[in-house]
Amino acid sequence: MAIALNYAARSDVGLGRTTNQDSGYAGPHLLVIADGMGGHAGGDVASSLAVGEMSSLDGESHGSDDAAQHLHDAIEAANEQLRRRIEAEPDLNGMGTTVTAILRAGSRLVLAHIGDSRGYLLRDGALTQLTKDHSYVQTLIDDGRITPEEAERHPQRSVIMRVLTGRTDDEADVSVREARPGDRYLLCSDGLSGVVSHDTLAETLAAGEDPDTTCQRLVELALRGGGPDNISCVVADVVELGGGAPPSTTPQVVGAAAFHRPRRSSAAGTPAARAAALRAAQDESGDDSEDDDRPTLTDRERRRRRLRWIAGPLLLVLLLAAGGLGLWRWSQQQYYVGDDAGTVAIYQGLTQDIGPLKTSHVLQTTDIAVADLSTTWSTRVRARVSSSSLADARELVANLEDNAAACRAAIAANAPVPSPTPSATPSATGTPDYSVPSVAPTSTPTSSPTETLSPEDCGGVG
Repeated sequence: MAIALNYAARSDVGLGRTTNQDSGYAGPHLLVIADGMGGHAGGDVASSLAVGEMSSLDGESHGSDDAAQHLHDAIEAANEQLRRRIEAEPDLNGMGTTVTAILRAGSRLVLAHIGDSRGYLLRDGALTQLTKDHSYVQTLIDDGRITPEEAERHPQRSVIMRVLTGRTDDEADVSVREARPGDRYLLCSDGLSGVVSHDTLAETLAAGEDPDTTCQRLVELALRGGGPDNISCVVADVVELGGGAPPSTTPQVVGAAAFHRPRRSSAAGTPAARAAALRAAQDESGDDSEDDDRPTLTDRERRRRRLRWIAGPLLLVLLLAAGGLGLWRWSQQQYYVGDDAGTVAIYQGLTQDIGPLKTSHVLQTTDIAVADLSTTWSTRVRARVSSSSLADARELVANLEDNAAACRAAIAANAPVPSPTPSATPSATGTPDYSVPSVAPTSTPTSSPTETLSPEDCGGVG
């Protein structure tokens, strides 16, 4: 009877962690869960190295008789990869990873296990734990010193006695079993098995949902239980070829292994490497530097970085907008007297425009014709006369009106006429001095309070 696997894998950072140190792999011939440890010392590196190295087994090059040896050798090769990486990067000293893996060879399944990740078998509605935790509390259970229920609350339940760390004494348990159509296997990290009860696992696995939906449901249950750790699982159904829906064929890589580009290893070119590269290409911006073997970002860190990428330019825009708003408000507190289509007007804003941007507008119009002003003041008005306030601008307009009236009278009488003329300079007493300027039109007027206007001085000839 020819069999195959229908599988799915899921991994979630959980609610109590900021990075995902779990790695998972599911392929036609290989299922792996690796739970990295070491925190900032590189647990994510350890788990992804192990999965990357072991993924070379996902093929049909091994027979059922030597499958156990192949899996044993692959775990030793993964351990050697950890040793070399720690040797090359001493900062990673202290990292390690659990490994729970199933290798399919014909109708046989080889199970390898080290650490406290677990393997389960659901057969005929009954869920059996296939692995034994290599943990301190498990030794207490084996010695009869505590019960399994007490182990779930033991303060040292996270202490692991055996795990891949690059040392030569890290040995995995290996066993072989016959696969039967209808069997369902679950591999998971303790982020799932340590939160969701055995009975709930059994109920969920037996619910009849497909592997992908079941994985999603298991992760949701762990998150609902608090999700204190990373949560990873692989669910695989043993199916008979030709007996129904086609089996899975595309490898799935989840967790840290999906975001790491390992250095050269025997896993290069394997389905896992290709799947991880595809996932990285989808989730990253495309940096494929050959010498950058650092771990890529987790989902949460990637979201934070994207927010920073967005927030940086947005903050700059907001600052520029705030600066522009402040400048605009200041400009609207400035006033000047100028020419509006041949008549004197009060403007609000700056006397100079910024390129095509108009920085001022007419605030108040008058009936004073610029042509009626004296030559000096018609020139100044056309050149725009700044005022320190709206009140000063209105005062200046009032005196320009007198100036225009005097000019009209001088022209009508064809004789010099005394007239006050406007100025922007206050006198020593604080009262504006409205004499005709005795210097160039753009200078501040400083002459005497009155002058005599002749017809030649008027007519707005600037």
